[in-house]
Amino acid sequence: MSAGISPSPGARLRASYANGCIAIPGVFNALVAMMAERSGFEGIYLSGAALSAASGLPDIGLLSMSEFVEQVRVITAASSLPLLVDADTGFGGPLNLERAVREFEHAGAAAIQIEDQQLPKRCGHLSGKSLVSVEEMEQKVRAAAGARRDPAFVIVARTDARGVEGFAAAVGRARRYLEAGADVIFPEALESREELADFHRSIQAPLLANMTEFGRSPLLSVAELNQLGYRIALFPVTAFRAAMKAAERTLEEIGRSGTQGEVLDSMQSRAELYDLLGYRGYQERDEAYFEKPSGGDGDDG
Repeated sequence: MSAGISPSPGARLRASYANGCIAIPGVFNALVAMMAERSGFEGIYLSGAALSAASGLPDIGLLSMSEFVEQVRVITAASSLPLLVDADTGFGGPLNLERAVREFEHAGAAAIQIEDQQLPKRCGHLSGKSLVSVEEMEQKVRAAAGARRDPAFVIVARTDARGVEGFAAAVGRARRYLEAGADVIFPEALESREELADFHRSIQAPLLANMTEFGRSPLLSVAELNQLGYRIALFPVTAFRAAMKAAERTLEEIGRSGTQGEVLDSMQSRAELYDLLGYRGYQERDEAYFEKPSGGDGDDG
C-alpha cells in the first residue's frame, strides 16, 4: 500500500481477525457504535434483527436495502471501526446482491453477511427455516465477490443448514461457498462446543461464531472460541436487548410512581452523554467562528 494511504475498512477488519478471535458487538445506532469504539472493540456489526426490531418489525426480511444503507452511512460517519453488515438473503437474486455490495461498500462498510435461507427468513435459532439450493447461494456469493471494488472488502457466507439438513450438510455447503468466493464462513446455530470444534476441523477458513443469547449455541467466551480456531465472536443483539430491558423498566417505574427518581442511578448522565458526543468541541468551534480574525481590523476598504 502506498505511503499516506490508510487501509480500507475491509483491510483493517481482515488484519484484526488475522491475529486471533475478536469480539464484534452489534450496534443499533451511531451512538452505540461510538460507545463500542471508546470501549476498545476492533469491529462492529449492524444486525438485521436489531434494525428490524427498532423499526417495530420482526426479523423476516421486511426492511429494504435502502433502509440498511442509510444506517450504514450514519454509523460509519460516527465511528471509524470496520462495520460488518447483515444483508440477510441479499435483497433478491445475484444482481440485487451485486448492487447491495456496491452500495454498502460506497457507504463505508467493511464487510457484508449473506445467508442461504429462503424468504420469508427466520431467526437462525428458530425452527421452520427453509434453504435455497446450494447452487443459488453459490451464485449469490460469486456475485458479491465479483461486485466489490476493494478486494479486501469481506464476504461472509452464513449457512443455516445445521438446523435444516444437519451438520454434515452445513460443512458441505460451507466448502462450496468458499470455492465460490466467500472469505469468512458463518455456521449458524451449531448446538454444542463439540460441533463448533468439529466445524473448525472440517473447514480451513476464517470462521464466525454467533454468540446470541437464548439460542441453540453454547455461550462461549472470546478466549474459548479462539482456542477452538474461530476468528470472530459475534454479539449481534446483546446491547440492544440490554437497552430495551432498561427502557422497559424505566417506563414501568414512571408509570408506577409518576417519577424517574428511582432509576436515575442507572441512567447515562448528561455529562457522560455530552462527553461521548464531543459536545465541548462543537461548542468551541462554534464560538471560534464568531471571533474576529487576528492581524487587522477586518476592514478591507
